[in-house]
Amino acid sequence: MKHSTRKGMFWSFPISHFSYFFIWAIVSGYLTLWLEQVANLNGSQAGIIFSMMAAMSLVFQPIFGFFSDKLVMKKNLVFVILGAGLLIGPYFEWAFMPLLSATNSFSIAVITGIYLSFVLNGGVSVIEQYIQRASITNQFEFGHSRIGGSIAGAVASFVGGRLFLINPNLIFWAATGTAMIAIIMFAFFDKINLENVDEVTDVNDKISMSDVRHLFKLRNFWVLGVFFMGASALYDVFDQQFVIFFQTFFPSVAHATTVYSNIVTIQMVIEILLMIPMPYIINKIGARNGLIIYGFITAIRIIGTALAPNWIFIVILRLMAGFEMPLVLVSIMKYINGTFDNNLYATIYALAANFMKQISVFIFSALAGHMYDSIGFQHTYLLMGSIVLIITIFTAFLLENDHGDKKTILREESILKNPKKI
Repeated sequence: MKHSTRKGMFWSFPISHFSYFFIWAIVSGYLTLWLEQVANLNGSQAGIIFSMMAAMSLVFQPIFGFFSDKLVMKKNLVFVILGAGLLIGPYFEWAFMPLLSATNSFSIAVITGIYLSFVLNGGVSVIEQYIQRASITNQFEFGHSRIGGSIAGAVASFVGGRLFLINPNLIFWAATGTAMIAIIMFAFFDKINLENVDEVTDVNDKISMSDVRHLFKLRNFWVLGVFFMGASALYDVFDQQFVIFFQTFFPSVAHATTVYSNIVTIQMVIEILLMIPMPYIINKIGARNGLIIYGFITAIRIIGTALAPNWIFIVILRLMAGFEMPLVLVSIMKYINGTFDNNLYATIYALAANFMKQISVFIFSALAGHMYDSIGFQHTYLLMGSIVLIITIFTAFLLENDHGDKKTILREESILKNPKKI
């Protein structure tokens, strides 16, 4: 195999990360408010949109993963996703309300859910896997590019509220604007060092559906999937109604909201700062260990929140989320790249880290909501944290080490063909 030491472009990729994740952050952050105040939809009608987004992600993610592996460094699917994102402003400004008047709320909710799932829930794995592969060909750390996505979340939170007050539709036009920036970046600036393209795929080995089917026979794939179904999914479920629990520690909702807003801001700053050294830390301790540490921190945060005597302890535990996101984002990218056949990188990422996780989020969200009402937040958190702890221990024993000879591992499993040695 040919190896090149020439590095390619880096600085355009954080901007691409920022542009796409700004779309995600501003739409997801203010969509509920817009549906309530502008579209006048009730909770059930708005819920259909989010349910469709979750359901359709289970369709889009495996399909997008497969085609991403087929395309490798070709940008066809990336441009399709961003082209759809470009239409967010026009859709909500000129199409949503007329369609709502001409049809019924259920139909428009289904259409909107499918559309947003295409751009966001399905599109995220397309953008992420492309930049991850670019980080290998251009020899930079994916985590450093992903800082752009973290900054986008902070900027969207800061700018989104102000835009909403000026004109609620501006949040969608802001998404359209950053989609245009992303298209320009991918089209003209995100150059790939083609000398290193054999580092991300075997150009002579085209994947097929049989390769994907064989993937499901690989034990390590299932261990990784179960880990994300437990630790990562419950991380999301835990945060869904956390602010409601947090408010119980304060005399007023306004006081709780102010403190919570400040905490989230500090958490984002921690996340951004940690994304700088995290790739080097994961290189040192190993991606597998990074995932395990993430699982234990998540379990401690959830169980600790249930047992916390006052809001100060909860604040400290909440700030630990700033450590979790850099850990899992960098670790999963490096783990897949260092353990599995890179020809199936996007498929593995879409299925294990997204598809299986979304199934778990869908199930646990409903169960958690019922348990909050029946046994209370503390007992629900204890149960959730215990599940995360058990699954993390299970993963610690069964997940393959990412430092080793992939050819030996995959040959012993008799699954994937022509694996690349680390």
